[in-house]
Amino acid sequence: MVNAKLWKSLIGAISTLIDEAEFKIYAEGIKLRAMDPSHVAMVDFEWIKTVFDEYYCDKHTILRVNVNEMLKLLRRVGNEESIELSLDEKTNRLKIKLKGSYTRNFSIPTFEATEEETPKPRVIFNAKVRLTSKCLKEVLNDAMPISDHVRLNITKERFIIEALGDLGSVSIELTKESEDVLDLDVRDNSSAIFSLSYLSDIVKAASIISEVANIEFSTDMPIKMSFEMSQEGKLEYYLAPRIENP
Repeated sequence: MVNAKLWKSLIGAISTLIDEAEFKIYAEGIKLRAMDPSHVAMVDFEWIKTVFDEYYCDKHTILRVNVNEMLKLLRRVGNEESIELSLDEKTNRLKIKLKGSYTRNFSIPTFEATEEETPKPRVIFNAKVRLTSKCLKEVLNDAMPISDHVRLNITKERFIIEALGDLGSVSIELTKESEDVLDLDVRDNSSAIFSLSYLSDIVKAASIISEVANIEFSTDMPIKMSFEMSQEGKLEYYLAPRIENP
């Protein structure tokens, strides 16, 4: 890839939920679907081969690596650097070549794959809002000092984010006329509570590579957040709701 920073941003978005990632490499591209250790959240990612400037895979391969360790190696990636990833099957190490004004060669170990298939949640979504990632990140930051969770409410006219805690409360309202709301599609009014730390970490990381977020949810059901990218592929997250006792 000519743009090494793009790969770094992607790895950063994945590492918000998991430490070790199993990339499934096909001739057509790369896929990853994994749950976080607490099984509260899931990331679903796919990049087809045309995203890469050069791509070659002659057989289906599962590549399990520590994404946090990879991120450490990529922390000083520059704007004008390219990246080349290749698997050394003799040593079972992933080779990472960064090329800019000079060339750096790294390698990290790969681990035995579990080959477990993570199922995709079967959820019917009654409401969807499409908005700018920047706005979503700022809204969640506004709620952070108040509570560790937020309630999302949506009607045909409004998307409301509420937080209630010992310090007080906050209610943030976005209407269909808000410039940051790109679309609002609601079949049934919906409301659900989610962990603010999970939402904030996901949006903060994903907003680096995506300017638009799609949020879909139903009352007291998991939320789906998909982030639109200029590259072909997908970056989606699912997060289980917090159910309050009556």
